[in-house]
Amino acid sequence: MRTMTPEEKAYLISIGSASIDEALSADFLPTTATAGPGAGGSSVFIRSGGRRVRLSVNPASPLRVVPDRDGIAIVRNGETIVRGRLERSLCHCPEQAYITVSERCIYDCKFCPVPKLDGAIKDTETVVRMVEEAAASGSLSAISLTSGVAGSPEQEVERMAAVVRALRARFDLPIGVSVYPTADSTAILRAAGADEIKYNVETMDPAIFARVCPGLSLPFILNALAGAVEVFGRNAVFSNFIIGLGEDDETIRDGVALLARIGVIPILRPISASPLRAGEIAVERPSPERLLRLAAMTRETLERHDLDPRRARTMCLPCTGCDLTPFRDV
Repeated sequence: MRTMTPEEKAYLISIGSASIDEALSADFLPTTATAGPGAGGSSVFIRSGGRRVRLSVNPASPLRVVPDRDGIAIVRNGETIVRGRLERSLCHCPEQAYITVSERCIYDCKFCPVPKLDGAIKDTETVVRMVEEAAASGSLSAISLTSGVAGSPEQEVERMAAVVRALRARFDLPIGVSVYPTADSTAILRAAGADEIKYNVETMDPAIFARVCPGLSLPFILNALAGAVEVFGRNAVFSNFIIGLGEDDETIRDGVALLARIGVIPILRPISASPLRAGEIAVERPSPERLLRLAAMTRETLERHDLDPRRARTMCLPCTGCDLTPFRDV
């Protein structure tokens, strides 16, 4: 079975969803997102050769996942686009325990449904138990933790540090953490045992940031990222950069260059429109052509700054399901 091409993956990501044939119910392996723009929705991971794609489950999608020989096919209007197999998620994604610690947030980023969901806050024992269950599969390669801000950023960092310390005492696996930064979050999380860190810029357009992330500070996040590189090192600091909020390609190019200059690997994340945010924000999922163009640009920029996503061990870069990942997909 051949690997899906970058062009095919870009097309699938540009749609971002699929319906699932009833005949696959026994093999249906959905995972439910609890963080970010896709929170609250279920999705499946599909492996095709050396590439992986994550599609949200939507009965109204133009794509359909159907049985095909010993695996599955993704079809549209009866035409097969990609053949592959369903992948089993451990916690949120294959091969990782990717766990949201606080499924709620005091901030009101307009692209994110989490503040509307009032989700759970997992204690340390719950997270450890989830990782132990994932490890029992025999395929766990990394632990990744993310979180909203349930009370304050400072409280969230302390909660996350306690979880990291407990996990570090039990597991000899890389641990990655994604939180909103504080003045000393980098030092606290590194001392707790984290190996990699992610502070999300969300967008590098200051006007869009002010509109869609009220109460947050882009300069503060950028300063935190620069400081994190000094502590965690190059190829161990990442940042999600959402595509589809109305930014132009020049803004993305300049933003990617700025992040790379300070040693941060940006993750270009296609926007997922949430029905819980309908009427609050206008978003446009990027086209396949735009995804390919921006991924190629990002790879060139990372090469110039001697950054390599293949060296990342946790979170989104080794997963690749949601994005066109430089060096892995293009």
